[in-house]
Amino acid sequence: MNESSTNQNTSQDAFGPDTRCLPQKSEIDQALLELAERKNKWITLALSKKIELLKQVLTEITDGAKAQVNDALIAKGLGVDSALASEDWLGGPYANARIIGTLIESLESLEAHGHTGVTEKDAYTLDNGQVAIKVLPKRLIDHILIYGFRGEVRLQKHIKANEWLERCAKVYKEPPNEGRIALVLGAGNVASIGLLDVIHKLYLEAQVCVLKFNPVNEYLEVHYAKALRPLIEAGYIRMFKGGAAEGEYLCQHELVDEIHITGSDKTHDAIVYGVGEEGAQRKAKDEPICDKKISSELGNVSPIIIVPGSWTQTEINFHAANIATMIYNNVGFNCNAARVLIMQKGWPQKRALTDAIKAVLASLEARPSYYPGAGDRYKRFIDSDAGAVAIKPKKFSSTEGALPIGLIVDIDPSDHEHLCFNEEAFCAMTATTCLEASDARSFLRVATQFANEVLWGTLNATMIIDPRTQKTFKQAFDKAITELKYGSVCVNHWPALSYGLGTTTWGAYPGHARNDIQSGTGVVHNTYLLEDVEKTVIYGPFLVWPKPPWFVTHKRSKEIAEVLVETSTEVKPKALLKLFYHALRG
Repeated sequence: MNESSTNQNTSQDAFGPDTRCLPQKSEIDQALLELAERKNKWITLALSKKIELLKQVLTEITDGAKAQVNDALIAKGLGVDSALASEDWLGGPYANARIIGTLIESLESLEAHGHTGVTEKDAYTLDNGQVAIKVLPKRLIDHILIYGFRGEVRLQKHIKANEWLERCAKVYKEPPNEGRIALVLGAGNVASIGLLDVIHKLYLEAQVCVLKFNPVNEYLEVHYAKALRPLIEAGYIRMFKGGAAEGEYLCQHELVDEIHITGSDKTHDAIVYGVGEEGAQRKAKDEPICDKKISSELGNVSPIIIVPGSWTQTEINFHAANIATMIYNNVGFNCNAARVLIMQKGWPQKRALTDAIKAVLASLEARPSYYPGAGDRYKRFIDSDAGAVAIKPKKFSSTEGALPIGLIVDIDPSDHEHLCFNEEAFCAMTATTCLEASDARSFLRVATQFANEVLWGTLNATMIIDPRTQKTFKQAFDKAITELKYGSVCVNHWPALSYGLGTTTWGAYPGHARNDIQSGTGVVHNTYLLEDVEKTVIYGPFLVWPKPPWFVTHKRSKEIAEVLVETSTEVKPKALLKLFYHALRG
C-alpha cells in the first residue's frame, strides 16, 4: 500500500467531482489537449529519437541526484548529512538511473539487432513446461555488483517456447494505430516510483502521460521537472500537484484513456466504484463508475518463509540484519516490507533468530514516521494481539514523530481473520507465525499453501533457505518456488531487488478480478520488454560478503549509493575502486 493521490474518504459519485472547487481545472484541460495533440506523434517518432530523449533524461537524473536526495531527507524529517541518505539515493536517483540505463541498452539493441538483448539462448523450459528467461546477470557491471545472484522471468504457462521472442517488444513491432493518454497517480513513499511509471507507460506501452503527484512527496515536482524536461518540452508529459479533487477530475476526464495507480486497493476501489455504501454495493455487483483500463500496484502482506535448517551463528546474524532491513527500511513505508515471518513450529533456532532480529532493530536509530496515518495504523495493529512487542530503537525518546517498531509474535496460523494476515500495516510492523511440519519438505509445502491461501496480496514473497537444506530438499524447494503465487519471489534476499534491478519485473501475480484487485494488475520496469509475464524469481546466496549496501546495518551505504549513481551512466575504474573501498569497510 502506498496511499495514492485520490483520497478514499472523498465524496464521489457517477457525475464526477464538483469542479467549482478546482482551481487547476483550466490548466488540466489545456495540458490534456496538448497531450492529445502529441499522442499520435509519439507512436510514429523514430526509435532513435526516443532513445536520444531517454539519454537526455538519464543525464538530468544523475546531474540532479544530490539535490533530490537532500529534499527527500528534509521531507522525511532527517538531516541532509544523515547516514540514512542511502535509502533515498538507492530508492530514488539510482533506481531511476539504473532502470532507465538498462532500458536504453535494450532499445539500442532492438534498433541495431531486432531484439532487446534477450534471445533464444536466454530461454529455457522448466520441469513443468513453463518458459523462463534469464534476465540476470547479463550486463558486465552486474557480474561485479551482484555477484552470485541470478534472476529469471517466468512467462505465463500458455506461452510456448517458440513464440515468446516474437512477442517481445510487441509495442515496437506492432505499434498501435491510435495514441492514448495515460494518467499516472504517483505514490507518496518512494521517490522513483512516479517517474519510472511514466517512463514505463511511454516506452513500453506507447502512451503519453499526465502525472499526478501524491501530496506526501510533492517536493519531487521540481526534480521530476528537471529530470523529465526533454520529454516535457517535446510535449509528451504533463504534471500536476494537488489533492483528491484534482485526482478525481483527472480520473474521469474524457481525454484520459487509461490510469496507472501505485497506491492502496482502497484507492483503486474508490476510483472504480466510488466510496461509501453505494461504492461497496457497486463493487459487489462489479458495476464501475469508471470503466477505463487500469493497471496498478497496490501493496501486499509480504511473507518471509524461513525454511528450517541448522544455521551457524554467523548465518543467524546475517539474516537477522537481512530481515530487519526488510522491516525498517523507509520506516516500513514500503509495499515490499516484511509483514509475516513464517517459521516451523519447533524449529530449534526460531527463538535465536527472533531474538537476533529484535536486537538488530533495537540497535538502529529511531526516525520520524513521516507518512500520514502511521500512528493510527500502528495502534490498530499493536493493540490487535496480546503477543505484540514494541521495540524502541536508539534515541527513541528524543526523536520527534518516532514510533516503536512493532513485532507481533506467534500468531495462531488457524486465525485466518487476523488483522496481520489480511491488511498491510504500512508502518514498521511485522508478525510471526509458526506452522506444524515434520521436516523441511513438509514445511515448504504448508508454508507455500499458507502464503497463497491465507495472506492478502500477491506482490512479493521471500524464501530464506540455507544451501544444505536446499540441496537435500531440492525437488520440494523447486516446487514451492513454482507454486508461490507472487509477482516476485526472492530467495534469501529482499524482493526490493526485483523492483530496482530493472531487467526484472515488478507487479502482482496475474489473474486478479477488478472487484477483488488485491495487489493489482500488470507489471512495470521489465526493461527487456517481455510480454505475458507470470513472475520474476531472483536467487541469491545465503550469505553475502561484503555486506549488501541496502542493509540497514551497513556503515558505508551512503557512500556506496553515491558511487553507484556515478557509475550508472559509465563504468569508471576509479569509481569502482571507491566502491570496493567503501564495501569492504561496511
